[in-house]
Amino acid sequence: MTAFTHVSEDGTLLCVPTTDARALDGDLQLRGQPGYNIDERIRTERLSSYLRVFDTRSGEEVICERVEQSWITHVQFAPGSRNLILYNHEWPSDCGIRRMWLFNGEKHIRLRTENNVRSRQDWTCHEMWERDGSAIIYHGGYHNGQAYIGRVLPDGTGTVEITLPQNYKRYGHFNVGTPGVLVSDGYYEEDGDRPTSGGDWISRIDMDWNHGKAGWLPLCRHSSSWASQDAHPHPIIDHTMTYAYFTSDVSGKRAIYRIRISK
Repeated sequence: MTAFTHVSEDGTLLCVPTTDARALDGDLQLRGQPGYNIDERIRTERLSSYLRVFDTRSGEEVICERVEQSWITHVQFAPGSRNLILYNHEWPSDCGIRRMWLFNGEKHIRLRTENNVRSRQDWTCHEMWERDGSAIIYHGGYHNGQAYIGRVLPDGTGTVEITLPQNYKRYGHFNVGTPGVLVSDGYYEEDGDRPTSGGDWISRIDMDWNHGKAGWLPLCRHSSSWASQDAHPHPIIDHTMTYAYFTSDVSGKRAIYRIRISK
């Protein structure tokens, strides 16, 4: 097992991604990464990952779906569905078109394709379901360096990508509230922010997908160091849409904070 598992909303199924051991057979170097290109090895040696689905009552493996030439690390059942599994290819060389996939029980759907705006050389990451399962939200950066937030329907159609302001370049994550509301720990900037690669602010973003607009409301500086994954704020909105919870080591040690997000 290489990363994150996920349980279906009704609690009956558990999805566990596994990968051929050869893909990760090497000495770890800086920041836990190996001293070789995992994606290159997987594609050259035709290694695979597997979407393994287990019945949580009996423990029986009910699905073992092989995905060739992939390193899968994130899996997510669709809200309200046992049949749709969102998954990723981790660290692919052509991240703009090979990061995000959906398995519907019969076929694998590529969720981002090339056109006159989107390129395989773009960066795409952090895909997640809208809370009602209506769409998938993701973000990244175009090959020219400009950041974007995207939304695509589960069948791979209806793609909308909203470009962020030119100065919103500092790394961060997004998480979902009710459809149309996001929270982020990065990108937004003001004069006086620290010169770090990651963002300084927890922000609420109100998305108008129909008109291609994003309204940013900065809530507070989180001032976390971004020194490791454990110090990334990773904000999450509660089920009542009242608070966002996040991590920060601003006090010298990691702690959990919350900020009110409702207007």
